[in-house]
Amino acid sequence: MSATLKVRLAVFDCDGTLVDGQYSIIASMNRAFEAHGLDAPAADDIRHVVGLPLREAIVRLLPGATEADHARLENGYVKAYSALRRNGAVNDPLFPGAVETLDALDHAGWILGIATGKGRRGLLATLESHGIAGRFAILQTSDLGPGKPNPDMLLNAMSEAGAGPADTVMIGDTTYDMEMARRAGTMAVGVAWGYHPQEHLRRAGAHTVAQSFAELTEKLADLGGKTR
Repeated sequence: MSATLKVRLAVFDCDGTLVDGQYSIIASMNRAFEAHGLDAPAADDIRHVVGLPLREAIVRLLPGATEADHARLENGYVKAYSALRRNGAVNDPLFPGAVETLDALDHAGWILGIATGKGRRGLLATLESHGIAGRFAILQTSDLGPGKPNPDMLLNAMSEAGAGPADTVMIGDTTYDMEMARRAGTMAVGVAWGYHPQEHLRRAGAHTVAQSFAELTEKLADLGGKTR
């Protein structure tokens, strides 16, 4: 990492980085496919597309289907996920150490943001369920424009924060996060506890990969400390 890098903005992915949302995602995707008489995708295949906009994730899971089929599956997923939430069956636990890292970064004066494949409504529901919605000054979601790995969400976050690429770190668990960061010209920090193998993160452009939130806090403190 560059000793001259100025870090002001830390942008987090949500599912697979802050929260472990795979169980609700997999259950909803399975229900959507089964409701349309289709075999449910393998769990690993579903985890691999977490982070993409919902329609793009479905296209990758069922590439040979028609646009109308993709639309029906997307609608089915939304209905299934909404039903899980209404029934109190959404279980998206925070990863260990997430709150402590947010506390440390907030105390150090960082601007915190999120860039996620979730829609805004779903993201707010997740954050509010853990009492951390107020921690983030910037929320970039897939319903605001192109999703990952397009850099628009990250570029918009920087614009909103008044931060340039040299002042920004993207933190995520998928290759889509790393590719987005590289396209936006920011630092790309991978996390090893999410849904893509860390060797894939490195190949996608991660400058470094944290093995735990405690290590992530240390890496960011070191990075920020070199500018203060």
